[in-house]
Amino acid sequence: MKNEFKKGFYFKSYEAPFQSPFEKLFGIFKELITHTSGDFDEAISWLRELDIEYKLTDENYTIDDFIEDLKKKGYIKDEVKEDGSGGFGITAKTERAIRQQALDQIFGNLKRSGNGNHKTKHAGNGDEHTGEFREFNFGDGLERISLTESLRNAQINNGVESFMLTENDLVVEETQYKAQMSTVLMIDISHSMILYGEDRITPAKKVAMALAELITTRYPKDTLDILVFGNDAWTIPIKDLPYLQVGPYHTNTVAGLQLAMDILRRKRNTNKQIFMITDGKPSCVRERDGSYYMNSNGLDEYIVDKCYTQAQQARKLHIPITTFMIANDPYLQRFVNHFTEANQGKAFYTGLKGLGEMIFEDYETNRKKRVR
Repeated sequence: MKNEFKKGFYFKSYEAPFQSPFEKLFGIFKELITHTSGDFDEAISWLRELDIEYKLTDENYTIDDFIEDLKKKGYIKDEVKEDGSGGFGITAKTERAIRQQALDQIFGNLKRSGNGNHKTKHAGNGDEHTGEFREFNFGDGLERISLTESLRNAQINNGVESFMLTENDLVVEETQYKAQMSTVLMIDISHSMILYGEDRITPAKKVAMALAELITTRYPKDTLDILVFGNDAWTIPIKDLPYLQVGPYHTNTVAGLQLAMDILRRKRNTNKQIFMITDGKPSCVRERDGSYYMNSNGLDEYIVDKCYTQAQQARKLHIPITTFMIANDPYLQRFVNHFTEANQGKAFYTGLKGLGEMIFEDYETNRKKRVR
């Protein structure tokens, strides 16, 4: 009697994938080092507290063993602090690991491809095959000829017995042009990003780290510049994202937009965009004489009008601005609506949860080519 195999489902208790003691602690450590803005001592202090509460280690592997492994594996290094005392600091290897963890947490549903780029709806010279064929024309490169389809045509036109391949049998496969994208991500680091007991800066910088890792690994031809804005605006390198902190600043949205447009003017890519993460109203501008005009009470018409002017300027430069507003005050939403209308961009009113997924979806949606 033959054995019969039946298809079906087999249910069993969930078994967590095996992790070594180091791997288990390292995942927690990367999260803590992000929250402490790269402060190793504070992160380890938190880790020890968690160890006491949740029994993360035992006598066979302690927090001190973990620190020793971090040093051996090149995740931390000896450094001299400002007060002259010795200690440890994280290395570039840890910074990359933190960005990768942020990518996995926020865009974990993505499958990596090779050299990803932004597909467009325009057929032309590219390296993404569409599956559509056309006749060979003078000037088409030999590498674009579809050998299989061309041989098939030759057999149909000339028969197998008197096989002959002529120019009339040749077909080429259409390819998609891949547009490149230049993005500037603006992060608000005004004091309100940590007011009312809510940490808003950590999710914002985790999104920035994930976006940076996504672009450098999946879309290597794209560019990403990150700037922060408080009383003024300045760029920061990707490697400094884990150390980003909020300061005692007002919100100079105008300075951030001016710097973002200056950066994008120098880019040769056709596609350009600005992402802005903020939780507050614009409350500061810098005057021509170098002084600051500040007003935190409501929406100052003078400051707001300057923001609208920048939005219109970006529109003239064909630079859409997508605003991610981490606030739900009706008067702030009205401001963002007018700002978005002036730019013809987009706005999302969102909390901290799901911010990363929203930014990724918008980044993917903007994968198009504008012909000018």
